[in-house]
Amino acid sequence: MSKIKILYISSEINPFTEANKLADYVRQLPEVMQEKGMEIRILVPRFGCINERKSRLHEVVRLCGINISVGEDDKPLVIKVASIPAAKLQVYFTDNDDYFSRKTMLHDKDGKFYADNDERAIFFCKGALETVRKLSWSPDIVHCSDWMSALVPLYLKTHYKKDPVYKNAKCVFTVFDNYFEHKFDKSILAKAKMGEISEDMLANLGSADYEGFIKMGIQYADTVIKAEETYSAAHDAIFEQFASKTMDFAPAENNTDYYFNLYNELVGTGELVEG
Repeated sequence: MSKIKILYISSEINPFTEANKLADYVRQLPEVMQEKGMEIRILVPRFGCINERKSRLHEVVRLCGINISVGEDDKPLVIKVASIPAAKLQVYFTDNDDYFSRKTMLHDKDGKFYADNDERAIFFCKGALETVRKLSWSPDIVHCSDWMSALVPLYLKTHYKKDPVYKNAKCVFTVFDNYFEHKFDKSILAKAKMGEISEDMLANLGSADYEGFIKMGIQYADTVIKAEETYSAAHDAIFEQFASKTMDFAPAENNTDYYFNLYNELVGTGELVEG
């Protein structure tokens, strides 16, 4: 039986970004699944706070040369790669000077949320999926984590639904409580479009805020995971709105069998671990 292929897409991963629940989750889960025989790829943004020399990032020339549309603008996509030697994992980084050269991640040095974080998220989601297409590597599972990857399920279920690389892929979306109050410009809908995607498909993003991103991820994912035991009231309202979706609480630690079974059930292998 061929290995299950899992693509992890996230804004953060330990040790390249500061340790927190999200970064640790995306560091631990792929390693455990790789040890269980699954084939792994990981994609994150190359934020400027990531020291390229110290982390030994290098550009993957054969994966570069792609332009990603964000509204009316085309932005060049640069792909870099580094390894986590202790885990024998490779991590691919999407990069662009306009979006990721600044030395902080989502807030400036004064703590102000970057007004173009919506564009950065859109570029990242589109760029990650285009990178994997260029790799000619077909994932069975695309596992997205947190708001910055929340448009990936939309793109998979619409623009890429007939693409040979993604046509059989199932999508998992993990929700973290990383709420922000910033309201983006209403042009976010035009920026997020891709191919035949209509504004109706983007309706939940119309609020142009954090909640809009999370709603999009939940709406289009095959499976939704809660990474936290408790959430803010804003999250609880979203979960209530999508009550028909099955949402399990499952942090990465001590849930090896849960994720192993989840991936196998989604792919339909029949290979499960009895709890």
